[in-house]
Amino acid sequence: MKKTNFDNYLAKQMKNPVFAEHYARAGQAWDVALQISALRKQAGLSQKDLAKVLKTSQQQVSRLESASYEGHSLSMLRRVADALHARVRIVFEPVEHKQGRAGVAEDKAPYRASRRS
Repeated sequence: MKKTNFDNYLAKQMKNPVFAEHYARAGQAWDVALQISALRKQAGLSQKDLAKVLKTSQQQVSRLESASYEGHSLSMLRRVADALHARVRIVFEPVEHKQGRAGVAEDKAPYRASRRS
């Protein structure tokens, strides 16, 4: 498949570590927003309906579903998950450095915390 001008532009920009970090963070926020919106719609709820269940405003639900919002608290995400019959799972992954080594000692097993319901 032939690369578009945007593909070429993005490839060039991704060489800049600052841009790449911002791009990755935006993708993470987008993932959270899409998941909340999809779960809400799957439950047959409007933003206003979900806001009532969460005892918050429709505007707050709208913010949670916005890809540009980065103020998600773990407690609010848990409330949303409980209301939508889901669970929150957070995984920390080591970042690979150019030398090919992870950001933490490789001989240590990763720690995963789970919340029992």
